[in-house]
Amino acid sequence: MQQTRELRLSGSGGQGLILAGIILAEAAIKDGKNTVQTQSYGPEARGGASKAEVIIGDEEIDYPKVTSPDVLLAMTQEACDKYAGGLGDTGVLIVDTTYVYEIPQSTARVYNLPISRMAREKTGGEMVANVVALGALAGITGVVSREALTGALMSRIPKGTEELNRTALELGWELARRQSRSITA
Repeated sequence: MQQTRELRLSGSGGQGLILAGIILAEAAIKDGKNTVQTQSYGPEARGGASKAEVIIGDEEIDYPKVTSPDVLLAMTQEACDKYAGGLGDTGVLIVDTTYVYEIPQSTARVYNLPISRMAREKTGGEMVANVVALGALAGITGVVSREALTGALMSRIPKGTEELNRTALELGWELARRQSRSITA
């Protein structure tokens, strides 16, 4: 079955969402998929709105912008408020409950995950919350393989941070596994 997925990763500047979008797109390429990645952010270095969009498909991608996202990662309340309404009935909404306290009315399937809190508690800081989010997103949606995501991540991170980033990615996969068990139980 041919399938195209549109993903929007949203939050604020400094959360590493642009890098996360690039890594996700590179993982899709490693999986043999066609992909397009775009990004936008406010003029502030940190704290302004930020989003990365990724389209992943089996067929050629005709238009490079996300028009109807299937998946939304919301790392801040502002991002959740702004974009959650654009998800359809079959959409997936992944929210970082560390910073998202109220979810707008949505028919999407909602995953409430303490992404930034887990990054802080398990790695000592929120610097790798974007990597935790990537692991959770991939684990929940299956949009890219674990091997491809790990490979794309390792090719993009600074030397000396491999273990930290591996730990963060595993945290994300574990959050996804726990969510899956609670949904099917």
